[in-house]
Amino acid sequence: MCFILTFLGSIPALAFYAPLLGHPEYVLGAGADWSIWVGALLELIVVVTNIGTAVALYPLMQRTHPSFALAYVAERIVESVLIAVGIVSVLAVVLLRRQFALDSADAAMTLATARSLIAVHDVTFLLGPAFGAPIGNGLLLGWMMFSSRRMPRVLTSIGLLGGTMGLVTATAVLFGLWPQISVTSLLFTLPEIVWEASVGLVLTFRGFSVVRDARRTDSMAVGAVATGGA
Repeated sequence: MCFILTFLGSIPALAFYAPLLGHPEYVLGAGADWSIWVGALLELIVVVTNIGTAVALYPLMQRTHPSFALAYVAERIVESVLIAVGIVSVLAVVLLRRQFALDSADAAMTLATARSLIAVHDVTFLLGPAFGAPIGNGLLLGWMMFSSRRMPRVLTSIGLLGGTMGLVTATAVLFGLWPQISVTSLLFTLPEIVWEASVGLVLTFRGFSVVRDARRTDSMAVGAVATGGA
């Protein structure tokens, strides 16, 4: 369920941020504060559910991949912290706009500050979700699911491919080859989106059976080792 909630929170959040992102002059006008607050609330949900995905999967994955499972938890926490910094930056613009309306502060200085805060959000959006999701969900989780066979190999292969392609497009955005919000970036990110959606759906609707099958396989393996050593 946490994976599904990350989708429900992250995608609409950008739409609610639209009056601000790319429009720093928002800080000098009437503004649509309610839209920014809703977007911030949705991203807060993403912060919580991001960590929730790792915490929920850790007890299962650490039995076969203790180091990778710990790395997955750490990566999701770092990603969530970066998202939280981005939330603070956009909310700071809202408060700055209100302060400008009350005090009639210098417009040029206020606009420059707003641009800086929006730039902080853009950087955290790149370093957090754009790099973090491919590393965490794509490569780390994809490999753990692939090697432990807790999900179909076809889906886990898509996850590994998605993680790789996600890192390629994030790196390209970092070096200015194309914008993060673009058709090219979307095409590179599609396998990662399919993978994360499949994880959410499988664990939500078939999670218990998948876990039981994995535990049974592990128990048989342990029993075989014990019998062989007896």
